[in-house]
Amino acid sequence: MASLSDRLESSLRLTVNRDKSAVDRPWNRGYLGYTLTRHKQPRLTLAKASLQRLMQRVREILHRGRGRHIRRVIEELTPILRSWASYFSLVDVKRPLEALDQWMRRRLRGVIWRQWKRPRTRRRKLLASGLDAYRAWKSAGNGRGPWWNTGASHMNQALPKKWVEQLGLISVLDTLRWLAHSS
Repeated sequence: MASLSDRLESSLRLTVNRDKSAVDRPWNRGYLGYTLTRHKQPRLTLAKASLQRLMQRVREILHRGRGRHIRRVIEELTPILRSWASYFSLVDVKRPLEALDQWMRRRLRGVIWRQWKRPRTRRRKLLASGLDAYRAWKSAGNGRGPWWNTGASHMNQALPKKWVEQLGLISVLDTLRWLAHSS
């Protein structure tokens, strides 16, 4: 790296940003949000930094959405997810996108769980979502935090993936598949 930097700076008179530049294996470096897998046949995948940036942006939007109607929060998320999916449409490895979609649904359920606030409201909403009375009562008053409850089976049954899609939340993975078939 030092010899390359010296050559670029002395003979070509280019400025080298030493924070961004490195000589390393392709799977250890990212370029324009992409990176390669470490296999005999390398595949294009997401760079961890770009995935972390998107997750941070989703956290900020969902944090602001605690006092708003859930559809308005999803309307704010949709253009970001759609543009992100179209930019990363070349990705070959789909597992990080599946995990991202699951994580977003869980975060959305967490916003809803916090909006319900009291155990009585939670019980009423769980009953309205189709849970039986005993299970709704046990789930509403279990005393566990929102993150645990959003991953529990009672919330997955009450607010399934289909319900989240009906609200308008797009799946990044489904959008990528749609883009692949349409082009």
